[in-house]
Amino acid sequence: MAFLHARHFTLEEARVALAEVGPLSEELVNLKETLDRWGYDVRRHGYFGGAGPNGESYFPPELERLVEVLRHLEAIGVVVKGIDHGLVDFPHVRRGGEEVYLCFRAGETDVAYWHSIDEGFAGRRPISEL
Repeated sequence: MAFLHARHFTLEEARVALAEVGPLSEELVNLKETLDRWGYDVRRHGYFGGAGPNGESYFPPELERLVEVLRHLEAIGVVVKGIDHGLVDFPHVRRGGEEVYLCFRAGETDVAYWHSIDEGFAGRRPISEL
């Protein structure tokens, strides 16, 4: 069976990784909020209305840090699904060989939900149903 992801986490591994992933997902949210407040469009990598707020360069340090955090999370093996809310998924293989995501959102204290690859966040179910 071919999987979408090369790396998979057990529930225990995902929970251990939260010590690092949790604060990074919070940082993503904070960086995005700062850039939004300044009128920086992260998706287009530009400022609305022209000049940037920092006067230093086209890419503010906050954007560069956001990219660093995204790359670090990717290197850990998690999938960032949304920077606005710090949505992070841990690829997992459940009983029967189905590849799913263990789901985490910034502000949560545990990996308490999962969803199928196709359903996404809207299909979140309690970990007890895994």
